[in-house]
Amino acid sequence: MRPAAAALLAGLALGCSRPAPTLHLATTTSVDNTGLLAALLPAFRTETGVEVQAVAVGSGRALAIFERGDADAALTHDPTAEGRVIAAGHVARYRKLMYNDFVIAGPPDDPAGVRRTTAVLAAMRRLADAHAPFVSRGDSSGTHTRELELWRAAGVTPAPGALIDAGQGMAATLRIASERQAYVLTDRATLAQLAATLRLAIMSEGDPILINTYAILVRAGLQGERLTHAERLFTWLTDGRGRQAINDFRVRGQIGFIVWPSDRPHGQPGDLPHAR
Repeated sequence: MRPAAAALLAGLALGCSRPAPTLHLATTTSVDNTGLLAALLPAFRTETGVEVQAVAVGSGRALAIFERGDADAALTHDPTAEGRVIAAGHVARYRKLMYNDFVIAGPPDDPAGVRRTTAVLAAMRRLADAHAPFVSRGDSSGTHTRELELWRAAGVTPAPGALIDAGQGMAATLRIASERQAYVLTDRATLAQLAATLRLAIMSEGDPILINTYAILVRAGLQGERLTHAERLFTWLTDGRGRQAINDFRVRGQIGFIVWPSDRPHGQPGDLPHAR
């Protein structure tokens, strides 16, 4: 075959090839910053042929993207906001997928004496009393929502001038806290991923109210291929090989996320993997 004819046939073949089917996912910076997203999405494409285009922002923004129909599925960690989206009728399927926990991190020398507390609400009160600098996500994320809930439950607010509003994702917020030698609420997995680059240490951990639950949502009203692909991702993560991929995922040798126990309630935002 002449070179020109071969080139023409190759061009025709390329022109006839169909791009991979695509699913749009809105998710959180913690899922991205930890490396979990990079572990899951290629495996899902290999198994299903579906390309996932993900945007990673705070849970509040991710759910807003989902609500207006710019994403067919969402993976978030803000039960309060998830409940509002469900109540508004935007969710066809909802299921708890995994969990880890939040911790308070801060300067290794702990000038506010937070390590001497045994409960996170006591830690929040000590931070307020000490006028300790505290970096807030300030971005309507699941982490920001939990921070605000903790301040309210503790009955205190940060001292004037002590609150540093980052307005950024978890990784950037941790870097600011490290640079400013301030305290910060973070999910454990992102802190573990970046620990080697930060001058921060865990100050408060283990309180049951610091549990951090993640859910997968499929948008209501989807049809055709959009519905098919969203359902495939939902099933792959909750009952398929994605569940094992989450279980196997490690952040610098540590467990990053724990898959939701199959025998525990999982269909409502307020569900927990174990009794408090």
